[in-house]
Amino acid sequence: MFVDRAGCPYCAKWEREVAPVYSKTPEGRRAPLRKVSLDDGQPAGAASPVRFTPTFLLMEEGREIGRITGYIDQAMFWGMLTKFMERLEPERADAAKG
Repeated sequence: MFVDRAGCPYCAKWEREVAPVYSKTPEGRRAPLRKVSLDDGQPAGAASPVRFTPTFLLMEEGREIGRITGYIDQAMFWGMLTKFMERLEPERADAAKG
């Protein structure tokens, strides 16, 4: 989930730099992005209130399992997202075993 708000310059920067390619990446296919405006209230399923934008919430079955707050540049975003995705892998593998 991508949480933004009107007039957020960092949200606009993410939209320019990452949004055009996000859905074409393995991460984007695994965690499709849903855009939510903080102007409309707090996002459902967030573990704690979202105070800053952009905030990226990694959701599973309607609950937050990871969060990236803010956007500086592509390297920071992709690095943090990759770390979250790596953490998911062992959990899913263990669940499949049973």
